[in-house]
Amino acid sequence: MCKKHIFQMSDLTKEEIMSILKDAKLFAFEHKDWQFSDTKLVANLFFEPSTRTHYSFASAQHQLGCKVENFHAETSSTKKGESLYDTVKTFACLGYDALVIRHPEDAYFEQLKNIEIPILNAGDGKGNHPSQCLLDLYTIYEEFQTLTGLKVAIIGDVYHSRVAHSFSQAMEMFDSEVIYSGPKECMDSMEKYYEIDEAIATADVVMLLRVQHERHQQPMLQSKQDYLNAYGLTKERYQKLKPHAIIMHPAPVNRGVEIDSDLVEANKSRIFQQMRNGVLVRKAMLKKVLR
Repeated sequence: MCKKHIFQMSDLTKEEIMSILKDAKLFAFEHKDWQFSDTKLVANLFFEPSTRTHYSFASAQHQLGCKVENFHAETSSTKKGESLYDTVKTFACLGYDALVIRHPEDAYFEQLKNIEIPILNAGDGKGNHPSQCLLDLYTIYEEFQTLTGLKVAIIGDVYHSRVAHSFSQAMEMFDSEVIYSGPKECMDSMEKYYEIDEAIATADVVMLLRVQHERHQQPMLQSKQDYLNAYGLTKERYQKLKPHAIIMHPAPVNRGVEIDSDLVEANKSRIFQQMRNGVLVRKAMLKKVLR
């Protein structure tokens, strides 16, 4: 396997994770104008809708001086039956230096391990989302100056969330405790499950997740208000947060569902800061695999 691929968090050591976070901080404060010494050609292959991840990667690529192509599946040869492997191999043969791929299939990257150019996984089904995880880690590290010894509550549709799976794996690498809450039918297991009010009151970081209706076989029955009252961050629950606690969300945010709309930009919220951090972290990931 090409050692430059980043498919899942287990592809990185703790030292490599911290190196990426360090480079992200340098991009934020010291090396804003750093660019590759030669032009890199990068393609973004998104087979699922995306706003933040897609255009965050594109922003990072442009800021690093890359030439960027955005692949459109609906006008490609995939409509003629071309396989994912052959599509990716084509980009490698055409001289691209790296690819960013999002795909609805869990672990799509298993068939791409021998591709000779670096691939950054921008999300696979409900499996992994390493770039989102790294920007979340960066946001937490900037807040607490550590990733160790924290208690993180992940609340919402855990089972279908690639964000939750990558983030849980990473936080456990750093010896932080991860607990879960939300609809019980949306849990991977009931281990470390907390009722919503206890989870919010005891956590240093509250990570909210949207219900991924597109991945459910049957629609959730609760109305928006019912879901918010039962499993969301309401104004009343916000008052129960620890003084130093922060709120995070990978977005898109369903206002008035997993979080009261007025709290999206509350003092404890880091939701839009996560988005800003996403460009820094994705610049650091590209630097790691392309330098």
